[in-house]
Amino acid sequence: MRKVEKFPTEGPNALWQIYRTVSRWKAMRNFVFIQMTRYSPSLRFKNWVYRRVLGMKVGSHTAFALMVMPDVFFPEKIHVGDNSIIGYNTTILAHEYLTTEYRLGEVRIGSHVMIGANTTILPGVTIGDHAVVGAGSVVHRDVEAGSFVAGNPLQVIRPGSGGLWKREDGD
Repeated sequence: MRKVEKFPTEGPNALWQIYRTVSRWKAMRNFVFIQMTRYSPSLRFKNWVYRRVLGMKVGSHTAFALMVMPDVFFPEKIHVGDNSIIGYNTTILAHEYLTTEYRLGEVRIGSHVMIGANTTILPGVTIGDHAVVGAGSVVHRDVEAGSFVAGNPLQVIRPGSGGLWKREDGD
C-alpha cells in the first residue's frame, strides 16, 4: 500500500485549487529548472539542480537520463540513493490531485536501483536497494529490495533477495 497523506477539498476539483497548496512562484521556478535538466546531457548539472535548487535528496553517482520528469510541485519529497539510474522519460510523482482531494507522499528510491525508460512512479512508493523496474511500468506499490518488477499493473518478475543481482550463469 502506498503511504500518502490525503487532504479533502471543497468546490471544484483539487487541481483547480492547486495554488492553495503550492505557490505560483515555486511551481514556475521548479518548472523552468526541471525543463532545463530534462534536456541537459550533464549528469553533474542535473544532480546539482535537483539537490540545490529543487531540494531533492540525490545520492552520489546517480544518473537521471534525458527527459526525466520529477514532481514539479513537491520535488523535495523525492529521495534517490547512490549509484541508481532513472531511465529516459520517467515520471516521478509526489502528488495526486483528484476530484475531491489531493494526496502527497514521499517517493524513496534506494541505492543501485535501475528504473527502465518511460516508467511512472506514483506518490508514496518505496523502491528498495538493488531493485530493477522494467521499462514502461507504473509503480503503484512498494518494490522489495533486490526484486525485478515490470508492467501495468506492476508484476513481480523475480522476487527480491535483499542482495545483489546475480546472473543466471552464476557470475
